[in-house]
Amino acid sequence: MKKFYQEFKDFAIKGNMVDMAIGIIIGTAFNKVISVLVKKVIMPPLSLLTNGNTLSNKKIILREATEKSSEVVLGYGELLDVLLDFFIISLTIFIVIKIMNRYRRKADDPEDKEVETPKDIELLSKIERLLEEQNQLLKK
Repeated sequence: MKKFYQEFKDFAIKGNMVDMAIGIIIGTAFNKVISVLVKKVIMPPLSLLTNGNTLSNKKIILREATEKSSEVVLGYGELLDVLLDFFIISLTIFIVIKIMNRYRRKADDPEDKEVETPKDIELLSKIERLLEEQNQLLKK
């Protein structure tokens, strides 16, 4: 039990839990932004294409309502609405990660003087150059 507590303490103190919590909070806020973008910016123009009906209201009536039974419908509009929401969120996350990776590659490139190279990457590149020089000397 003590080992478990120590592992949890190390996990929490090293920042993994804090990083995870920050990621969840930012993800939740990002989801709200995308939801508003879809519902208030993208869907209204699409509803013009469907004669003013919102996409989420689209349905196929399988059986009309009667006095004894309720209406039976396939609500495909809500599914399309959620799929569009998912697509936009996925695309946005893809673009953000692509931009982040571009900056990370620039930061990790020791030859790029535009962005300051982290010390560990700089040290590794020096070690790599020294090993290459050593290999060249050993081949002679």
